[in-house]
Amino acid sequence: MRGEDERSEGMFSYVRPEQRVPSDHPLRVIGAVVDRALVELSAQFEALYSHTGRPSIPPEKLLRALLLQAFYTVRSERQLMEQLQYNLLFRWFVGLSMDAPVWDASVFAKNRDRLLDGDIAREFMAAVLNQAEVRALLSREHFSVDGTLIEAWASMKSFRAQDGSGEPPTGGGRNAERDFHGEKRSNATHASTTDPDAWLYRKSPGEGAKLCHLGHLTMENRHGLIVETELTAATGWGERAAAEAMIEEVPRDAHATLAADKAYDTAAFVAALRQLGVVPHVAQNLSGRRSAIDGRTTRHLSYAASQRARKRIEEAFGWIKTIGGLRKTRHRGRDKVRWIFTLTAVAYNLIRLPKLLGAVP
Repeated sequence: MRGEDERSEGMFSYVRPEQRVPSDHPLRVIGAVVDRALVELSAQFEALYSHTGRPSIPPEKLLRALLLQAFYTVRSERQLMEQLQYNLLFRWFVGLSMDAPVWDASVFAKNRDRLLDGDIAREFMAAVLNQAEVRALLSREHFSVDGTLIEAWASMKSFRAQDGSGEPPTGGGRNAERDFHGEKRSNATHASTTDPDAWLYRKSPGEGAKLCHLGHLTMENRHGLIVETELTAATGWGERAAAEAMIEEVPRDAHATLAADKAYDTAAFVAALRQLGVVPHVAQNLSGRRSAIDGRTTRHLSYAASQRARKRIEEAFGWIKTIGGLRKTRHRGRDKVRWIFTLTAVAYNLIRLPKLLGAVP
């Protein structure tokens, strides 16, 4: 028989958010990993906060909310707070009761910025990767590295001469027309007034230059998990310098390999890796010059395996930029962009863990 279209306006309910979340939901596994990592960070959180005054947003809840923002592609803190008002799954994961008030978006953003001081995003990544069940998934022998452009939250019109010339035209409203044709502009003479840390960079000939940052990832090759991140100015040598810095920080065995594309095929970079005791599995750049990688390296089967595995790092970049929302950053300043880039890389690792741990089909 047909049911009646009646609204249920009951004020009281005995059903908890915990009961609304399916037992096999991936967020259950992710939440357990996150909670263990946050317990490890308790001492760092304690050092960042004063012991007087009104209680702030708990940093544990703040980080869980930021992870949800990356998992579900919530494009702003304001929308995230709106979701927390009525989304039972979000409230359950963050740890808010049904009656708990949701924070103001501006207050949430200010509390998030406080976590920059302790480099909490990097510590959080380490706390996740150091858990025994996660550490067992990681390779200590084979790694890959690559970089990608992250567009800055700044207009090209904000890129003005540092000597004060080239001011925008008067009239025309807030978004007046500006013709840059024939005007020479470079990072040496110009800077963005919106984000001074953003650099003008062109990825390849034929493409337009953009204001951007350069994000870097180091991936272990066994399961494609991110083990180190960095963010630098968008320069022609930034990728290689960041790769050297990151591989020094990664726990690895002696004579570990590092795979990279042909942009890393320079004599200086290859020599630097060998000085660190790392075997350079760099793709050969044979376009009109001699490669720094010769037959002593390419003859081994492990070199071919590294070349196949290194392409998986593009999956991480793709997720971070599309689902994680970092194709164009919403933050200004290199420190903030580096922090959110690292946290989004942690989110990428976390969404892959339920299947890798065999907790969900």
